Amino acid sequence: MREVGAVEDAPRLARPLNVVLLRGPIISTTGALNNEAVPAIGLAYIAGYLRARGINAEIIDSVGEGLNQVWPLEGVEGYQGQGLSFEETIERIPPNADVIAVSVMFSGEWPAQKRFLQKLRANFPKATLVAGGEHITALTEYSLREVPGLDYCVRGEGENAFFELLYNIAADQDPRETPSVAYLDDQGIYRESTNLTRIKDIDHIAWPYWPEGYLENFWKHGKSYGVQTERDMPLMISRGCPFQCTFCSNPRMWTTRYSLRDVDDVIAEMKYYIERFGVTAFQLYDLTAITKKAWAVELCTRMLDEGMNVKWSLPSGTRSEALDEEVLSLLKKTGCNYLVYAPESGSERMLAHIKKKISLDGLTDSALTAKRVGLTLRTNLIIGFPGERRRDMFATIRYGLYLAAKGVDEVSINIFSPYPGSELFDLLYDEGRVELSEKYFLALTSLNSDFSKFNPLAVNENVGPRELAFYRIFFMLMNYIIGYVFYPKRVIRTIKNLWFGGQAATVLEHRLKDRNAKKRGNKNTKHRQELPL
Repeated sequence: MREVGAVEDAPRLARPLNVVLLRGPIISTTGALNNEAVPAIGLAYIAGYLRARGINAEIIDSVGEGLNQVWPLEGVEGYQGQGLSFEETIERIPPNADVIAVSVMFSGEWPAQKRFLQKLRANFPKATLVAGGEHITALTEYSLREVPGLDYCVRGEGENAFFELLYNIAADQDPRETPSVAYLDDQGIYRESTNLTRIKDIDHIAWPYWPEGYLENFWKHGKSYGVQTERDMPLMISRGCPFQCTFCSNPRMWTTRYSLRDVDDVIAEMKYYIERFGVTAFQLYDLTAITKKAWAVELCTRMLDEGMNVKWSLPSGTRSEALDEEVLSLLKKTGCNYLVYAPESGSERMLAHIKKKISLDGLTDSALTAKRVGLTLRTNLIIGFPGERRRDMFATIRYGLYLAAKGVDEVSINIFSPYPGSELFDLLYDEGRVELSEKYFLALTSLNSDFSKFNPLAVNENVGPRELAFYRIFFMLMNYIIGYVFYPKRVIRTIKNLWFGGQAATVLEHRLKDRNAKKRGNKNTKHRQELPL
């Protein structure tokens, strides 16, 4: 079995190392319905990769071990942590840890993760401290200077780069020569060993390693990325994205190399999880899952041939070019229970401006076909891009309400976030319109998580933050009013799912169920104070 099998020709470490793979708590605004707790598939992939090379790295996930534990961040009114506290997480780290590697994915959590890294450095002064992930890759030098005790940053795709770093450490070779690694030298000068490197043959990457009981804890608490089923399993069928949307950090993190796994390998992994864990659904975490019709048809055909009685969904958002009626009908037939499109804008002018290379008419036709064949559907929209005019925003709002009236189950609209690593962030930063600060990072977290806040992060030149917030609130209310008035059966479905033990059919239902669970859990959990930010 590939997830635990050794790679015969892979080099082995010259000496054993005690390696810890670590994820800190989730940071969000108090009472937020987003920022859901989900399994750490990135750490699971790295753990599987290392185990295949004889390294039994330990995963410590403060989120997974502290589900529904919510506590206020001292000194930052309106923000909370979810998971184990910093101190509780550190207590779980073996005192003889040689290497501690921390996943830092979201820039909005950086103020808290920075303090977490500082506490790790203080408690483990002799360990090699490493960080990686989307935020680290986007702001590598900034992160190193913010945390002087941070030894190395792994940039981009982590598995091979981190293994090479461990190999050099164990062999007493210079870790600074490791590909895709960055550091500050003895004079405090920022150095990068090489440009980003990518794994070319992703079919030979070991499957994720999930520690015993780890996933069960998420299932017990009803946690999942998209819509909830009884036993949801994260799955990735590809890596990277071939497109270059200006609001996305993908080119910085993954380059523009897009790799699609062999169908045989995907089917084998799915069958293993069904037999090993008894999973009831797969949730695709891919940036861009379905790009090739022939591949999608082959996957669905194999699922039917294998008699795989499971649900599966694409909650991240995907493109529409390959999703014609034939493919969409196969998705429905194979148990796809949730499909997300990402048109981003209803304005053709803005689609060109943000380099979103789609046909809006084509996507609309695909979405309406998806509804006709019986799929539960969501679309993601954004307003407030730099250079966007009111007429563009109104076009997006009209488009979203049109989709809601046509039966799309959820139409989400968010205010643009200038996210580090994206082309638009670089432009705004160079113009002095975005300044790196704790206020900025926390604003990334709160911008689209709390409808009661008129966040000042908005960077549109034509419309102020309060007006943008009003448009978003108005749209979201109208979206659900239209959905429930035009399609009254949804009212019965939502009541059943929220109060009578049904599974969530939409992300809204899932988040409301989770919020109720947190409230129940908090009655039995004493709030803890954390480090001031």
